[in-house]
Amino acid sequence: MDRDHAYDDIISLDRPPSPGHPPLSRESRAAQFSPFAALTGFEDAIEETARWTDSRLDPGEEDVKRLNKQLRLLKKREGERPFVRLTVFQADEKKDGGRYVTLRERLKRVQEDEGRLLLENGQWVAFSDLLEAEIEETESKET
Repeated sequence: MDRDHAYDDIISLDRPPSPGHPPLSRESRAAQFSPFAALTGFEDAIEETARWTDSRLDPGEEDVKRLNKQLRLLKKREGERPFVRLTVFQADEKKDGGRYVTLRERLKRVQEDEGRLLLENGQWVAFSDLLEAEIEETESKET
């Protein structure tokens, strides 16, 4: 028998109906052959590993003095509820490191004993997370 024409006698026949199962649509039949995702979530894990985070900076002696001076000024003007610009380290929830962000908000309170600031929006900022703390004379939240 010629290998190229082995099924010529049945190729044009209709598929015999199954007595127990209705025929599948083309879409349902095609779905049987879709790729198998053996490693579900693998792509997400690769993306997460590749996501960049910064290390927390270790401030030098001069940086600490400058920040302490800025915090004393904030404490002194706390009653005025000044508008402040803070550069803060935000730790990453999923892996080591984090990122530095700039917050612009009104200062509500300086809690020296707790080592933190309370902003008008209710957010607490730990002194240990601060890199910069400045009073802005303009009251704009725009960056």
